[in-house]
Amino acid sequence: MPILAPPAVGGWLMGSATLVLAIIVVGGVTRLTESGLSITEWKPITGVVPPITQEEWEAEFAKYKETPEFKLLNHSITLEDFKFIFFWEWSHRVLGRLIGVAFVGPLAYFALRKKIDGRMTRRLFGLGLLIGAQGALGWYMVKSGLDNKHLEIPGSVPRVSQYRLAAHLGTAFLLYLGMFGTGLSVIKDWKYAKGAPWSGSTTGDINKILQNPVVKRIKVASWALMGLVFVTAMSGAFVAGLDAGLLYNEFPLMGGRLAPPSDELFDPAYAKNADKSDLWWRNIFENPTTVQFDHRVLAITTYFGTTALWLRTLNPAVRAALPPLATTAIRAAFTMANIQVLLGISTLLYLVPVPLAAAHQAGSVMLLSAMTHVLISLRRPGGAARLWRRLNATQATVKKTQP
Repeated sequence: MPILAPPAVGGWLMGSATLVLAIIVVGGVTRLTESGLSITEWKPITGVVPPITQEEWEAEFAKYKETPEFKLLNHSITLEDFKFIFFWEWSHRVLGRLIGVAFVGPLAYFALRKKIDGRMTRRLFGLGLLIGAQGALGWYMVKSGLDNKHLEIPGSVPRVSQYRLAAHLGTAFLLYLGMFGTGLSVIKDWKYAKGAPWSGSTTGDINKILQNPVVKRIKVASWALMGLVFVTAMSGAFVAGLDAGLLYNEFPLMGGRLAPPSDELFDPAYAKNADKSDLWWRNIFENPTTVQFDHRVLAITTYFGTTALWLRTLNPAVRAALPPLATTAIRAAFTMANIQVLLGISTLLYLVPVPLAAAHQAGSVMLLSAMTHVLISLRRPGGAARLWRRLNATQATVKKTQP
C-alpha cells in the first residue's frame, strides 16, 4: 500500500502556514511603521540576539545614523525612538528564522520516518528551499533602501524598491499557499481514506461529479478567480511600496471622477527612455496615482468575480451538481471578499492607519485561503487515499461477515 500522510503532517503544515501568515502581518506592520531599514546588516545566526547593553544600543544606533533614511527623514529621532523601529524589524527577522526551524525539522522527521511519500517530500523540500531564498530576498529588498544613491537624487525618498517588495511579499504568499493547500489536502485525504464522504457528497461517484460540465465551469472560474486575487494582492504590494494609499483618500471617486486624467495616469516624467517607449509600463509600476488606480480596478473586478461565482451557486441546478462543501466554500470566499473590500475602503478613507492596513494585508491572505479551500473541495482525493479507503471498506466488510 502507498504511504498515506497522517493528520500530524497536515497539522504541522497548517501550523507552519499560520506562522507565515503571522510574518506577513508583522512584515506589514514593519513597513507601515517605517521600521524596515533600522537594521543595517544581515546576520542570519548572530542577528537573533538583539542589543542588550547601553553600549550595544548606541553602536547599533550609530550604524543607523549612516543610512539615507536617518540623514534625510529621521535625523531628529532619539535612541528610544530607534528602539521602537528596531523591535519591529528584529521581530520580523527572528520570526523568519523560527519558520525555517519549525518547517525543516519536522520535514526531516516525517521524511525519515516514511510518513510522507517521495513526491510530497520533494514538494515540501522545495518549500524549505524557498524559505531560505525568502530570507536572502528580504535582505536584497532592504539593501535597496540603504543605497546611498538616495542622497544624490533630489527629492528621493529612502525606501525599499517596490519591485523587490512585491517579489518578497509574493514569495511569502506562495509559501503560505504551498503549506496551507498541502496541509488541507492531507487532512481531507486522511478523512476520506477513513470513510468520510468526499466534500460532503453522499453519492459516492466522484468521477461523475467532476465530469459534470457545470462543475468543470465552476472549477475553471475558481482557478481564474484565484489568479485574480493573487494579482490584486501583488498590486497592493506596489501600493504599499510607493505609499500610494496616501493619495486620493476617497472612494469610489478619485478627485471627483471615476479615474484621474490620462496625463496624470501616464505622466511622461516617469519615462526614462529618450523615445518614451517605457512610458506605459513605468507608469503602471512606478506612478503612485496609476498604481492606486490599478489596484482599485483589480480589487473591484475581484469582488464582482467572487460575487458572480457565489450567485451561480444560488441556481438550483448548479447547487445540485456541486458537492455541498464546494457550495459552502464559495459562500465563505464571498463573505471574505466583502470583509476585504470594507477593510480596503476603510484603510483608504482613514489615511492608512496601521491596524486597518495590517488587517487589510491579512485579509488578502484569508481571501486566498478561501479560494484555495474552494479548489480543494473540487479536488479528487489522492491515489493513496482512494486505495486506503477501498482497503478499509473491504476490511470492515470482512469483519461484519465473520461470526
